[in-house]
Amino acid sequence: MTELQHLEITAADAEGGLRLDRFVAAHCPELSRTRVQELIGSGLVLLNGKAAKDSHKVRAGDRVAVVPQPRPPLQAEAESIPLNILYEDDDVIAIDKPAGMSVHAGAGNSHGTLVNALLGRGQTLSQTDDPVRPGIVHRLDKKTSGILLVAKNDFAHAKLAEAFRDRTIQKTYIALVQGILQEESGRIELAIARDPNRRTRMTAKRASLLPNSRPARTDWRALARIGSTTLLEIQLHTGRTHQIRVHFSAIKHPVVGDTLYGAAGQLHVGSTPLPSLRRNFLHSARIGFTQPRTGQTIRLTAPLPTDLRAYLQELEAAAGEEERRIDAALKGFL
Repeated sequence: MTELQHLEITAADAEGGLRLDRFVAAHCPELSRTRVQELIGSGLVLLNGKAAKDSHKVRAGDRVAVVPQPRPPLQAEAESIPLNILYEDDDVIAIDKPAGMSVHAGAGNSHGTLVNALLGRGQTLSQTDDPVRPGIVHRLDKKTSGILLVAKNDFAHAKLAEAFRDRTIQKTYIALVQGILQEESGRIELAIARDPNRRTRMTAKRASLLPNSRPARTDWRALARIGSTTLLEIQLHTGRTHQIRVHFSAIKHPVVGDTLYGAAGQLHVGSTPLPSLRRNFLHSARIGFTQPRTGQTIRLTAPLPTDLRAYLQELEAAAGEEERRIDAALKGFL
């Protein structure tokens, strides 16, 4: 079925009790679950001739009509959203992006993005082939915080893109991972590819055998060990999608909070449960780059966000660690 074809389905006996959105998704594999829910919300899925909620339970013999329609083209629109600006000149703007903010619009997510916020401040941005990503040279995951560089013009965009390709931009992250890494430092060199079984994920498992796999290198240094976790300073030498998350998941030390890649939903220190973090403990803390026009070296630091500092303090207290030890380990990042 293409997304424009009308489909009518009669629920079988074994399908009785399924939620409407799950029922439609099972019969329309070309549509994502999010897109199915959008269609239901727009009244384009009818249950026995009437609109219904996505949570409605289908009964055997029910007739479900699906009238798929393409999403309207996404556009980057201006919105009044405050931003924490770390640096700005005529060519480049550096933002300390909060966790929870997407960099640009995507499927089912067209508002509240970094691009919306930049346009909302009347920002002139470089133009790309994708109209929803003006100015965007690199990205951070929605649940990751920290420094993001944005190009104000096409000249700066080309220069920054070249620097990222040539790996001359220095990127330092702070991450908390599950488990104790015994070595003081290390390197992970595993190719990364799209996971053929779960398209929202990347994978390093036999990635070199998969199409479109790309080499990736992550260097790390242990800053502290707290309870059953290790606090790391990480240097990225390549910029693959989800690279840090995939690499540490591959060595059985997923980033705390990253349930997509195998982290626990809630950590325990002994019998003491910690609050759910609801984000990845991953922060782009430092970046070093050359100003595209002048050649000046610029180095920026984004302090560790309040929620991550508070989580470390709770972890430290639950583990009975010496107070302020973490602050000493993170000197220069707080």
